[in-house]
Amino acid sequence: MDKKIKKAIFPAGGLGTRFLPATKASPKEMLPIVDKPMIQYAIEEAIGCNIEEFIIITGKYKRAIEDHFDSAYELEENLRKSDKKKLLEEITRLNHIKLAYIRQRAALGLGHAILCAKPFVKDEPFAVLLSDDVIDTEETLLKDMIRLYGKYGCPVVALEEVPISEVNKYGIIKGTAAGDSVYKISDLIEKPSKEKAPSNLAIIGRYILTSEIFAILEKLPPGKGGEIQLTDALKALLKKQAIYGYLFKGKRYDAGDKLGYLKATVNFALKNTEISDSFARYLLDITMTLKHKKQH
Repeated sequence: MDKKIKKAIFPAGGLGTRFLPATKASPKEMLPIVDKPMIQYAIEEAIGCNIEEFIIITGKYKRAIEDHFDSAYELEENLRKSDKKKLLEEITRLNHIKLAYIRQRAALGLGHAILCAKPFVKDEPFAVLLSDDVIDTEETLLKDMIRLYGKYGCPVVALEEVPISEVNKYGIIKGTAAGDSVYKISDLIEKPSKEKAPSNLAIIGRYILTSEIFAILEKLPPGKGGEIQLTDALKALLKKQAIYGYLFKGKRYDAGDKLGYLKATVNFALKNTEISDSFARYLLDITMTLKHKKQH
């Protein structure tokens, strides 16, 4: 089996209800974090891991994603004539990547979105990146997972320790330590109650999967929320092959949540060399103002 990960799937067919009305006619994945839409951060993360082909699973009202990664001739010409080289380079540097778009006709869950990519993935291993799980650009999570896949030749899911009060928001694993930050998984439960959770190790939005998952997804009945749950498919896959979890200890932002999105925006703004100093002073000023108001 070829262990090189060449393809990545980016599910982007969800309804984005937590950001209504902003997402009524505009994709959640196109919400900007400073000056780039959140899906671009995920694409760039994959490029940094030598991914060669990018499959975006879209839905209704998602054309803005396709337009964003397409050439913009008039804008490029305008920037070229205005000698705005830095901006021109910024909007054209992803023009070369191989992108495919697949329409998910109904938002039937993450498992269904991944199944939609079967004709493009065929029998190759592949990565899945959920763009609303924004990973700090300095982190090496996906690279580490790809390295782990190269070692074991089995699916790898990213894990993060979460408060026990929040296990009902995630797929939770049961497993045994198999090395530094590595777990061999023995069970997975989608959004359990805290009483039924086997651990506080939650699956987050980075996966390395093998093509065996497709046959399971095709036969899988709907799970929680009436959707085809990837966690349920992985649970079934466990009966046929090992699955490993990699515990991420870096910084992740749940940008599918308003507070997480704002935290990501602040963090990335503070790392942006153009505005970091001014923005930090602004944050300090409003913090002092709020503190003063509370005292009076």
